[in-house]
Amino acid sequence: MTKRIALAYSGGLDTSCIVPWLKENIPGAEVVCVVGDVGQGSDELAGVEKKALASGAKECHVVDLKREFVDEFVMPTIITGGVYEGRYLLGTAMARPVLARGQVNVAKKTGCTALAHGCTGKGNDQVRFESAYAALAPEMEIIAPWRMDAWKLSGRLAMLDYLKQRNIPTTASATKIYSRDRNLWHISHEGGEIENPWNAPPDDAWMLTTDPAKAPDKAELVTLTLAKGRPVALNGKGMEAWEIIEKLNAIAGPHGVGRVDLVENRRVGMKSRGLYETPGGTVIVEAVRALEELVLDRETRHYREHVGLTFAELVYDGRWFTPLREALWAFADKVAEKLEGDVVVRLFKGHATPVQRRSPHSLYAEKMVSFEGEDVYSQKDAGGFIRLLSLPERIRALKERGLAK
Repeated sequence: MTKRIALAYSGGLDTSCIVPWLKENIPGAEVVCVVGDVGQGSDELAGVEKKALASGAKECHVVDLKREFVDEFVMPTIITGGVYEGRYLLGTAMARPVLARGQVNVAKKTGCTALAHGCTGKGNDQVRFESAYAALAPEMEIIAPWRMDAWKLSGRLAMLDYLKQRNIPTTASATKIYSRDRNLWHISHEGGEIENPWNAPPDDAWMLTTDPAKAPDKAELVTLTLAKGRPVALNGKGMEAWEIIEKLNAIAGPHGVGRVDLVENRRVGMKSRGLYETPGGTVIVEAVRALEELVLDRETRHYREHVGLTFAELVYDGRWFTPLREALWAFADKVAEKLEGDVVVRLFKGHATPVQRRSPHSLYAEKMVSFEGEDVYSQKDAGGFIRLLSLPERIRALKERGLAK
């Protein structure tokens, strides 16, 4: 009996091996490869269909997911303030649910009854993919070769030999140092010297950004126009958000913007060290936060920060398709309704610094802040406010001294 399996396929070494492995180890298996284009670039996508078919796939579908990746996954995360453990802008974590959704859609259209991925049993991605499968296609079987007893390809050399024995072509080599994940938002680097946190980041690891020490000595200004918290124009020219990210990557990368060296807590319980490059995304995050400072009142902004922490954990943990994640986004989307205006960001030596901001919804009142504004704010009023605010401390101190009953 034929069993059609939709495989999340990248064209890399792991998934190139998984295609023939599924056919050899799953009776009647036909493999439908699904490639999600989330902006990983032409280098990774060139010839990917031919490669999939050459490795034994029955079909290969390349699905353009760039717009929905940015509009439906990146923007909600950024607007909500989702940053994992203070620094990680969640580039890989945000891409997994949209890739899984694209895979499920193709699986249903092509009559597949099972979903497969090439994630290892040590990482976060297995959790992210399979949590999405559970929400979107609970009726489908999940096949995770790396966790199966029959999977004996435990290393790079073993996988290369496996393909060689079957005359399956690959561009992979035994000398590859780093494991990378790339999309429109970022690129991550792991493995090799990076695995030892005492090693400084190797110079040859970085790809999108210039060493800040070697970046131009002259700063560059970029202007972002935002509407409801979403970038809609760059330097006065209107374009879609995914296009703005693409252009900002090229502008901010040479200034060394967006480098992060992080030892993070994986969902599966271990720590891992990764290098992340998010040049364009860093500029956008700084612009959104700068506009928040101008527009949001104190209580709303502080609560948004609280929501952002929880949102980041949900995204990192692969809990995108959950009621809580949806509810938190509904709150943040409402808060973002007045995040409208322009922000000028200065790019210089690894830093993206907002230096100008304006909004028709600004709560900043220059006359109120100025020492000349006594007609709208009397400094004498502050005395009563402070006395009431500090009343609990005053009562406690009086009681401790026996001066109050």
